[in-house]
Order: sequence, then structure tokens, then C-alpha cells
Amino acid sequence: MIGFVGLGNMGGPMSSRLVAAGYEVRGYDVSPQAFATFDGVPATRLAEAVTPADVVILMLPNSDVVEAVLDEATLRPEAVVVDMSSSEPMRTRALAARLKNTLIDAPVSGGVKGARNGKLTIMAGGAAGDIERVRPVLEQLGTVTRAGDVGSGHAVKALNNLLSATHLLVTSEAILAGEKFGLDPSVMLDIFNSSSGRSGSTENKWPNFVLPGTFDSGFGLRLMLKDMRIATGLADQVGVPDPLGQAAVDLWARAAEALDPGADHTEIVNWLRKDESR
Repeated sequence: MIGFVGLGNMGGPMSSRLVAAGYEVRGYDVSPQAFATFDGVPATRLAEAVTPADVVILMLPNSDVVEAVLDEATLRPEAVVVDMSSSEPMRTRALAARLKNTLIDAPVSGGVKGARNGKLTIMAGGAAGDIERVRPVLEQLGTVTRAGDVGSGHAVKALNNLLSATHLLVTSEAILAGEKFGLDPSVMLDIFNSSSGRSGSTENKWPNFVLPGTFDSGFGLRLMLKDMRIATGLADQVGVPDPLGQAAVDLWARAAEALDPGADHTEIVNWLRKDESR
């Protein structure tokens, strides 16, 4: 049995895929609205979801919430905890050292669409044997790659999002400059995507969420900023200079202050369009 804690934008469709694959899934979330599309067995208390579980999956906002949940939880001795949240890698290592149960970190990339389609990239950190124990479960959600020891998944996820955010920012600056010059954004994207400037921003975010004006990738701007700060914090902790990363964080932080709290991360383009003080 799987206990799934956190049934939001990502956790909801992920848990539904596990139910569809034939697993018994008991889900818990502090928000009653999260159960509206949940296909498994709803739990009114955390213990109802996690205490009987063989595998406990966490899809939560940050390390603070992960640690609070695990401090409250009573788990079976043989239960494996899989933290699929975007947590802080150093804190994940410390948590694994004090937790009596086996802990694997397995954050994801691929957004809500990837969660719905089972096409997530899953970055797993932990002993190889521990990851193999839960691989059949995780493979219902996407492609699993072992990044290294526990904490490695959270590290590479944060670093990936720092890259993604920086790509999106500079791509948007370039396209808006070209647009002012008189270039067609669609033509620019076609050229970039067959040239060395291509990225996930030119191939996916701009054509699918920015040009149509939907800005509905399903990943919030403030969540992106949180991951970026985890990445630059990690660089500081290991003693690697990161001036570009820090500059990107500062700009995204300004956008977060200016935009609505629920803004999608692709809406940084709107901030660039409106911010004349940059």
C-alpha cells in the first residue's frame, strides 16, 4: 500500500497514475479541495495514509513541511519514504541520517503535463538497492535515473531549475529585443530551435505557454524562485562561485514581488515587458 502526502498540482495526477496502475493509494492533504480529483482512498488524518503504508511518497512544498510531516508520522519499520518534493539537499542528507526508515529523494521535472502522462524525469538519490525497491512504483510516473547517494536527487533538481529559469529569462530578453527591432517571435523561435541558442524555453515554454498567452505551465514563479535559491545556496555551501546564478535569483525575486502571488513562472515575460526600470 502507498501513502501519498500532498495532492496538489503535481501530487494529484501522480497519485492518480498509481491508482490506475493497480496500487492501493491512501492520500492525505491539508487542503480539502485537493481531494476533488483524487482517485484513491482519502485519509482524514496523516496517520491513516502513512502508518499502514509500505511506501510513503511525499510531494510537499519544502524541507520544513517534509520534516514536520515525518516528525509527526508513525511508520512501519520496513516502510520506504520517497521525498519527491523540491527539498534542500543538505537537509535531506541530515534527515536521512536521523530517520529510522529508509529515505530516498526523488524529485521530478516535467510539469503537470508530464505528471498526467507518466512522462516525468525522476532524479533519485539513495543507495542503489533502496532505489530498486521502489523503482516499479516510480516507473509508473516516469523515467528514473539514480543521481547518486541520498540528497543527490534534490541537488540536481535544484540545479536543473536554476538552468531552466536562467534560460527562460535570457531567452525572453532576447525575443523581446528582437520583437522591438521588428522580428516575428515565431520566426525567431524557429531559427533558435535549429541553432545553438535552443533550450527548453525556446522549444517548449515560449511556443506553448507564452506565445498563446495562456501562461499555464502549472509551475508557479515562486516555486521556481525557491528552487533557484536552493541551487545557489548549495553552490555557496560547497564553495563554488555563482555570480550569474545569484544575478538570476535577484531578477526572479524582483519579478516575484511585482507579480501576483499565484503567477505561473512563464509570466516572468510579462514582468520583463512591464518593468521599465531594469
